[in-house]
Amino acid sequence: MVLIRDAETETLLHEFAVALYRAAGLNPSTIRIFLVRDRAINAFVTSGNRMFIHTGLLMRADSPLEVVGTMAHETGHVLHGDISRGPEMARELMWRTLGALLIAGAAGAASHDGGVATGAALGGIAMAERHYLSFSRAQEEGADSAATQMLDRLGWSARGLMRLFEKLEDENALVSDRRDRFLLTHPLTRDRIDVMRRHLAMSRAGDLPPQMTAAFLLVRAKLDGFLSTPGTVARAYPESDQSAPALYARAAAEHQLSHRDAALALMDRLIAMQPANPWFRELRGQILFENGRPKDAVAAYREAVRLAPDQSLLHQGLAQAMIETGDRALLRSAIEQLDIARRQNPDDDSNWHLLGVAWGQIGDIGQANLALAEEAIRAGDIPLAKRFARMAADSLPQGPAKLRALDIGNAARKENRE
Repeated sequence: MVLIRDAETETLLHEFAVALYRAAGLNPSTIRIFLVRDRAINAFVTSGNRMFIHTGLLMRADSPLEVVGTMAHETGHVLHGDISRGPEMARELMWRTLGALLIAGAAGAASHDGGVATGAALGGIAMAERHYLSFSRAQEEGADSAATQMLDRLGWSARGLMRLFEKLEDENALVSDRRDRFLLTHPLTRDRIDVMRRHLAMSRAGDLPPQMTAAFLLVRAKLDGFLSTPGTVARAYPESDQSAPALYARAAAEHQLSHRDAALALMDRLIAMQPANPWFRELRGQILFENGRPKDAVAAYREAVRLAPDQSLLHQGLAQAMIETGDRALLRSAIEQLDIARRQNPDDDSNWHLLGVAWGQIGDIGQANLALAEEAIRAGDIPLAKRFARMAADSLPQGPAKLRALDIGNAARKENRE
């Protein structure tokens, strides 16, 4: 998987997820959202309440209800504990398959006929697979049911989920008509559509709040601008379309084509339209930074941070621009911004790398090595963590930083890791 980071997209998806988790009676503070660069319409959850959303789901959705419906379905898996039961069912499949092979071997030996063994083995394996896939279908049906209940509680229509099923059915119609329904890992899409249609006939839920829909249209447009071909962007967002999403998509596309001035002109128009939008300031800063103008980027990122101070990626972007200016007077401020970003998102190891760079440019080699040791231990690079921790401990004065370097060195020892 190729994971990408975008504060605007992650913020919107997190807003959706928090609402769904609360509607399901789950703790919203446990959810973690990851954005996968993939054009497939897909989303999935793994252990640790990690939800992975494909960019294809966002870019190919006709409305935010399709995204919310899919996330509600995945939240249903979390609610029912399907993720934790998956490995157990996989082990059961393995043992059933192994049992079928042993019985088939015994049958073949008793009959002295290899065909009997082969037939018994294939039949036993097929039964084991049907048992496992029946469990999987039940999981999917349960997640659909949970999704509709969550959406009804929120007053959000499930028609987006039905529309998504219709799209998937259109894509798989020819294959589905010839496929053994008992070998499907999911219920037939047409069956799920029928269930959803019956639910919608009784539900009074409606659209998402207007501000959520507006935010989704901007997110989709930016992803289109960055991830689609220029020709696709031009057709989807022609010059005649002067809406904010169209300007946003064209600005991102112009930036991808290295048309700096055109991209900045579009961003200036967007900022004039929505001066309180932090994401427009962020993209303006990114365009300037990636075109070799870090000093100008600092001003744009400062505004983005002022408008959205709780966004770690904005603090990180501001810090990186400060470091790249080459102005030593900004290095302390860059470190402060990275410390804020690190506290807001402890899982982002790139903050430690940038801290190492900033401390190194200041000339504090002890702090630089400590930051790089932190990065290495989190990445699982034990030899590098030991080396940087040792160098940090040797050069840092007595105090918390030196103790932390010693802690990393001890944690990297083989006997402690075991």
